[in-house]
Amino acid sequence: MSVSAKAKASRDSLQKGIYCVINPFVHFLIRIGVTPNMVTTIGFLGQVAAAAVMVYAGWLVGKGGNFDYGLLTLAGCLIIGFSVFDMLDGQVARLGNMASVFGAMYDSVLDRYCELFTLGGVAYYFMQIGSLSGALITFLALVGSIMVSYVRARAEGLGIECKVGFMQRPERVVVLTLGVLVTGIVGQSLDSAAEWPNWILYGAVSIIAVFANITACARIAHCRRELQGKKL
Repeated sequence: MSVSAKAKASRDSLQKGIYCVINPFVHFLIRIGVTPNMVTTIGFLGQVAAAAVMVYAGWLVGKGGNFDYGLLTLAGCLIIGFSVFDMLDGQVARLGNMASVFGAMYDSVLDRYCELFTLGGVAYYFMQIGSLSGALITFLALVGSIMVSYVRARAEGLGIECKVGFMQRPERVVVLTLGVLVTGIVGQSLDSAAEWPNWILYGAVSIIAVFANITACARIAHCRRELQGKKL
């Protein structure tokens, strides 16, 4: 079994376990009339809030204050909490028999917006604390994240299934969340003037930057093989 196949199997097993936990809540949402698009929108707004907290944390440092690592902990908690809505909307659609083509598109579009906002917030934070390299690495992580999704969407438009690669959206969310949360927790345990905990976040976005772009390139190579010999 290939690495990507093993990763997919592990992800599917984890997803099934999470569904067993959240399904009672999903049924409750359906009973009170919550639609999948409502759930998607709530999740998006929560991610925007997390990005805003990151921006505020950077702004405070830019104004000459110390690092408020508690804000990073809060941002990490928000990302974790509202990432659950990314699974809830699909389950509400399936179990509530409310799946629609527009809903699928709406979910995908807001997923991209979520990544733009959260990684944009991290980039701003790095700029405000004086880490130009951190901001640049975060930009590369953002480029890779968007291209992973774009290559898949373009491939599927040509009739090719394209889910290869390791650093897909669930993995990117986990790595970024851990980076933000651990940075905040470690920083809170130290003096607020300590700068080195930010290297944890730097490492997290570096992982995303490298492996997301590798995943995008792997998908391009996969499409090339699938399209070999075909003409428009």
